[in-house]
Amino acid sequence: IYGPGSQLGKSGNNSWAEERGCSIACQGSVTSAQLHAPSIGERPLSHMPWKDTMRRVVRQSKFRHVFGQAVKNDQCYDDIRVSRVTWDSSFCAVNPRFVAIIIEASGGGAFLVLPLHKTGRIDKSYPTVCGHTGPVLDIDWCPHNDQVIASGSEDCTVMVWQIPENGLTLSLTEPVVILEGHSKRVGIVAWHPTARNVLLSAGCDNAIIIWNVGTGEALINLDDMHSDMIYNVSWNRNGSLICTASKDKKVRVIDPRKQEIVAEKEKAHEGARPMRAIFLADGNVFTTGFSRMSERQLALWNPKNMQEPIALHEMDTSNGVLLPFYDPDTSIIYLCGKGDSSIRYFEITDESPYVHYLNTFSSKEPQRGMGYMPKRGLDVNKCEIARFFKLHERKCEPIIMTVPRKSDLFQDDLYPDTAGPEAALEAEEWFEGKNADPILISLKHGYIPGKNRDLKVVKKNILDSKPTANKKCDLINVPKKTTDTASVQNEAKLDEILKEIKSIKDTICNQDERISKLEQQMAKIAA
Repeated sequence: IYGPGSQLGKSGNNSWAEERGCSIACQGSVTSAQLHAPSIGERPLSHMPWKDTMRRVVRQSKFRHVFGQAVKNDQCYDDIRVSRVTWDSSFCAVNPRFVAIIIEASGGGAFLVLPLHKTGRIDKSYPTVCGHTGPVLDIDWCPHNDQVIASGSEDCTVMVWQIPENGLTLSLTEPVVILEGHSKRVGIVAWHPTARNVLLSAGCDNAIIIWNVGTGEALINLDDMHSDMIYNVSWNRNGSLICTASKDKKVRVIDPRKQEIVAEKEKAHEGARPMRAIFLADGNVFTTGFSRMSERQLALWNPKNMQEPIALHEMDTSNGVLLPFYDPDTSIIYLCGKGDSSIRYFEITDESPYVHYLNTFSSKEPQRGMGYMPKRGLDVNKCEIARFFKLHERKCEPIIMTVPRKSDLFQDDLYPDTAGPEAALEAEEWFEGKNADPILISLKHGYIPGKNRDLKVVKKNILDSKPTANKKCDLINVPKKTTDTASVQNEAKLDEILKEIKSIKDTICNQDERISKLEQQMAKIAA
């Protein structure tokens, strides 16, 4: 009756529709009202191109009617000079306490850290975090401490900062620790999802370094896996693997501790513009990129077989890089294009076509960047399932995504237990090979931020505990730049410095004796 499945209405044979992700409400005749597309309006199936099925058919989902709403002007953060650097990061990071925004700064790099309630016009003299000597390219809040944030910069360093509990009253210029190891600008920083004080950084030197922030050491250096610029890096759910998207058009799944590539796909997207790759909760990899004809694409991959994608969809022709934000609790992916004025969202399921288009939030102003609130920072009483912080040229505007529900009661199906702020592992345990899933918390009574402990960095004495350091190196097979060789070099340098100090002291003693003799002679002459 409608479209290719001509027997659909007569026999109640739903297999054709089910293959295409349709939701058939009844056995028997199917009306055009039951099979329609939100983006096209109501039309019979015979008029619908099936090239992109996920947008054409309504399927049953509790997230079908999710809608976005921008907050009122007085709840925005105004008069902020958002950074103009040409780098495809989100420029914004948020957690249940603070919103951090990379800003324009003369004579170095800086970012603002504002308490969430500090809305309205932000004074030009408001204190900033400004220790970098080059523009800041990426920032990321620590998932296990809401007062700790990492920043990567064009000055080739990564800095980790401790923000006071009530926000900044003076500009912050001294980080808790400076992590030096990259030879070119650092464009990506990402905290480990379950291990405390483990931080990943990636730079334009095509190297990925994994740091133990608690000791300020670089313990893993992946400097020979990427032949071209790294566009993004994403940890999997328990932090045992990372996936990367690179300028060489490859998507790689890497085991960082074994330092080996587990899976790889050449030309995941054939276009030359930047790609993104992120891990989903089930272990699959979701990518965004461009086709050869410069159409924006999204794809879903199984790392165990990267020959063909599970799903591949073309979206539109626009040159803005699509930044994916993923909610593992609801399996919804939000795509925010740089320079777009919309947020598209999709639900990932186990049934064809696997990536189901839900809806689009549209506004008038294009976005310069986007921050994404962790689940524990949302208002569960208002059925809020996501909150974005959209950067304009001069302001930051929160956008709230809500599932419409009549009941005021807590909605268990919208808020399964989510990752809490407690780390499941210590850094040393993870480096030694242990894995652990995130420690989950219930949001039934809302999330109340607890007291965070201060980040303390204990620099190891290079003259102590050499055998254990060597043992750890063996465990994680650190290539080239091993701690062992570094420590030998450091010892040699220390010996040189000690010798130099000794010779200077000797010289000073000799000079002292000479001066005292001369003074005695002067005294005799004067007498």
